[in-house]
Amino acid sequence: MCAAPVVLGTLSYVFGWGVGKPASYGELIAPQPLSGPPFRQLRGKWVLVSFDSAACDARCEKKLYTMRQVRRAQGAQMRSVERLWVLTDSAAPRRELLQAIEGTRTAQHDRSAAQFPGKAEEHIYLIDQIGNLMMRFPPDPDPPRMIKDLERLLKYSGTG
Repeated sequence: MCAAPVVLGTLSYVFGWGVGKPASYGELIAPQPLSGPPFRQLRGKWVLVSFDSAACDARCEKKLYTMRQVRRAQGAQMRSVERLWVLTDSAAPRRELLQAIEGTRTAQHDRSAAQFPGKAEEHIYLIDQIGNLMMRFPPDPDPPRMIKDLERLLKYSGTG
């Protein structure tokens, strides 16, 4: 019985059972302070950010819907989460789309995508409540796993 923890620990290390798997679904990014009007006004809130054109194809609509559902899944804590759609062109989004994503803030692209790693249009990003870019989710993200990440962040940040 005394040797069991040592033997089981060694076996889990040798066979890689749960070793090296990240705890979060989203990819953590070294915190980068963001500046500029759309980000400065949202300090004090966690912000889900998406970059897309105003034409918004099916992939874009799915991202915006995912952001809405992830926020709603936070229940009473959803007050701590905002959504921001940064438009990558100067066109205006369709009125029916804006009604479907009611509450999502929009901002015009002002070279802010350069501050975001990777191809900004492919990911949903997360900004913490002090204005730092800190996480990005993979293309075509899994909403339940995003919800779990955000719940954990809200819980441990003391804002939720």
